[in-house]
Amino acid sequence: MRQGNGGGDSVSPERLTSPEALNHLRERLLKQRDNSRTVINVCSGTGCLACGCSAVTAAFREALAESRLENVVELKTTGCHGFCERGPLVAVYPLGVFYQKVSPSDVKLIVDQTIKGGKLVNKLLYKDPQTKQVIPYEHEIPFYKKQMRLLLGLNMVMDPNSIEDYFILRGYQCMVRALFNMKPEEVVQEVLDSGLRGRGGAGFPTGKKWAACREAKAETKYIICNADEGDPGAFMDRSLLEGNPHSIIEGIVVGGYAVGAHQGFVYVRNEYPLAVKNLTYAIGTAREYGLLGRNILGSGFDFDIEVSRGGGAFVCGEETALIASIEGNIGTPRPRPPYPAEAGLFGLPTLINNVESWASVALIIEKGAKWFSSIGTASSKGTKVFALTGNINNTGLVEVPMGITLREIIYDIGGGCPRGKKFKAVQTGGPSGGTLIVESGEPEIHESLVAHGDIREEEEAISLLDLPVDFDELTKAGSMMGSGGMIVMDQDTCMVDMAKYFFNFLQEESCGKCLPCREGLQIILAVLKRIADGKGETKDLDTLEEVSQVMIDTSLCQLGGTAPNPVLSTLRYFRHEYLAHIQDKRCPAGVCKELVSHAIDETCTGCHVCFEPCPTDAITGKTKELHVIDQAKCIQCGACYQVCRFDSIKRVKRGGGDIVQLRAKEKWQPLKKRTAAVA
Repeated sequence: MRQGNGGGDSVSPERLTSPEALNHLRERLLKQRDNSRTVINVCSGTGCLACGCSAVTAAFREALAESRLENVVELKTTGCHGFCERGPLVAVYPLGVFYQKVSPSDVKLIVDQTIKGGKLVNKLLYKDPQTKQVIPYEHEIPFYKKQMRLLLGLNMVMDPNSIEDYFILRGYQCMVRALFNMKPEEVVQEVLDSGLRGRGGAGFPTGKKWAACREAKAETKYIICNADEGDPGAFMDRSLLEGNPHSIIEGIVVGGYAVGAHQGFVYVRNEYPLAVKNLTYAIGTAREYGLLGRNILGSGFDFDIEVSRGGGAFVCGEETALIASIEGNIGTPRPRPPYPAEAGLFGLPTLINNVESWASVALIIEKGAKWFSSIGTASSKGTKVFALTGNINNTGLVEVPMGITLREIIYDIGGGCPRGKKFKAVQTGGPSGGTLIVESGEPEIHESLVAHGDIREEEEAISLLDLPVDFDELTKAGSMMGSGGMIVMDQDTCMVDMAKYFFNFLQEESCGKCLPCREGLQIILAVLKRIADGKGETKDLDTLEEVSQVMIDTSLCQLGGTAPNPVLSTLRYFRHEYLAHIQDKRCPAGVCKELVSHAIDETCTGCHVCFEPCPTDAITGKTKELHVIDQAKCIQCGACYQVCRFDSIKRVKRGGGDIVQLRAKEKWQPLKKRTAAVA
C-alpha cells in the first residue's frame, strides 16, 4: 500500500493500460472518499515550512489521536496556499474556515472548538488591517477574493505526494483527451488558438513554438520544462512544482505527443529541495501507474521525464544556456537562430516552456481554447501568477486574470504598504527584465517624465497604478511581465540604491561570455556606487544611458539586453533622486549611508525599543526620557529607524544629525505632559 504524506486515499499501485482503467480507478477512489467528513489542510509549502508548519502537523496528528478522531477526520499536508505573510496556514473543510499564524499550541483549541464543537477560534481568524473586520472564511478574505486561481487552486486541496488526490480532481483526463481523441496537429492548433504566451518572461506565443517544433524534421525531439527560477523575490514556479507537480507532468506529456517527442527534462534548481523531492516522487508514481514510459495507457505513445538539477546560475534561465547546462557544458548562451525548436538539446528540435506555461496546457486541453482565450485581454490570455513581495502588507503568491490593474493587485489583494507608508513604485519582471511603475501624480515625477520626453510640460501623466497588467501594456509603460516577480516599494526606498542592488546581483550572475554584458554591468555598477556615495557628477547620467543602450543593442542574450531596465526606468521616473544625490549630496529616501545621518527628534517617548537593535551602542538615554544618537558611533544601519513606532528617528542629510537632536533637546517634554497638554 502506498499513500501520500497526508494519509489520504490510497490504493495498490497498478499499471493502467487504458483510459477506462483510469476512469475505473477514479470511480473507486471517489467511492472510498467520504465527502462529508472533515478535512484539515495544513499548508506545507516552503514558506510555511520555514514558519514551523511541520510542528503544527505533528500536533494535529497527536491531538486527533488523543481524541480518537484520526479515522474520521482527514489531515492533509498540501502545497502553498499563497498567503505566505500569514503562515502557518490551516484550512478546515467543508466549512472553509481559514486559520492563520497557527502554532502547535493552538492545535488542541482548533480540535476541541472547531472539529468537535463546530465553533470558530476567534484569535486565529484573519482580521482585515484596514477595516478591522474579522473574516472567518477563506473565500471571503480580500487576498483571495479578487484572484482567479486556475493554476494555484489545487495547491490548497491536494497532497502533492498523492497521485490519487490528483486522479480524484480529474487529473490526467486532459492527457487522455489529447492522446485518444485528438491528432497531434489538433493539439498544436488548440494551443495556438488559446493565445497562450510564454510565462517565462519574453511572452512569445506558445503555440508558434509548438508548431515550429512539430514541423521540424527529425526522428528524435526533446521537451524541456524551464524551472530555473532565479529572480530575487520570485517563487511562482517553485510553488507549482511543490504543490501540484502532476499538472506540469501532464502538460509535458501532451506537449511531447503534439510535437513528436518521447523524452522530456525538467531543469530545476537544486536550491529547491522540496520541489525536487515532490517532482521526483510524482514522476515515479506516474511511471508506476503507466502514465509515463512505454505505451502510455495503451495509446502506443511512449514518453518519459527526467529531472535535471541546476547549480543555481541565473543565466541558465535563458533557454540556450539552460540547454548547454543539461548537455553537461557550462551554462552560457549562444546566438540565435537557430532557435531550440529547430536545433536545441544535442542539436535536435527541442520544445522548451516555463513551468507556468506547462501547467496551463492541461487547462487548455480540458476546457478548450475558446474558454482559455475568453480570460484576459485582447493580446494576453489567461491568468498570471505573481510573487507579490517587498513593502506590502499581504506578501504571497497571487494569480490574477490578465488585464487586472496594478492598483487592484497592490491595494485590493496586497493590502497596500505596511504602517501606513506611502506607495512609491513597483517593479515587475525580475532584475534584468523588470523596471518600475509609479504613481505619476507627484510633481517631481512629472518633471522627470518631461525631462525624459514622455510628456509635455502642460500634459498630466496618467497614473500608472491604473495600468492593465498584460504583456503589451507593461512593455509600453517601460516595464515587462517577465516571469512574474512583483516587488512593491514604499516611500523609504531609494531608487539609486535599488538600481545598484539589481546591478550588483546581475554583475555576479552574468556568465561573462559577451563583452557588452560583462563590461557594461561593471561600468554601470561603478557609476551607481559613485552616485550613492555622493561622488557622482551630472555627466554620469549620460554615461548610464549610453552604456545601457550599447548593452541593449549588442548583448548576446536577454540578461545583458534587459539588464539596463532598472537604471533606465529609474532615470525615467526618478531623475530628481539621481540629481539630489549628485548636486545636493542628499539621499531623499534617507537610505544611502554616505549621505545620511540618523537622529532622534522631540517626539521621542523614551520607550527604549531602539536600544536593542543598535549594533554599536550609539543610542543613550533613560527610559521615558529623550534618547540621543551618538553621531560618531552611528554606522547608519537604520536598525533603530525600522523599530521606532513613533516616527521619532529621522534620516537627515549627512552631518545634520546633531542639529536635529539639539532642537529636540530644547523642545522635548515627557509623554505624560504632552498628553495632558493635548487633552
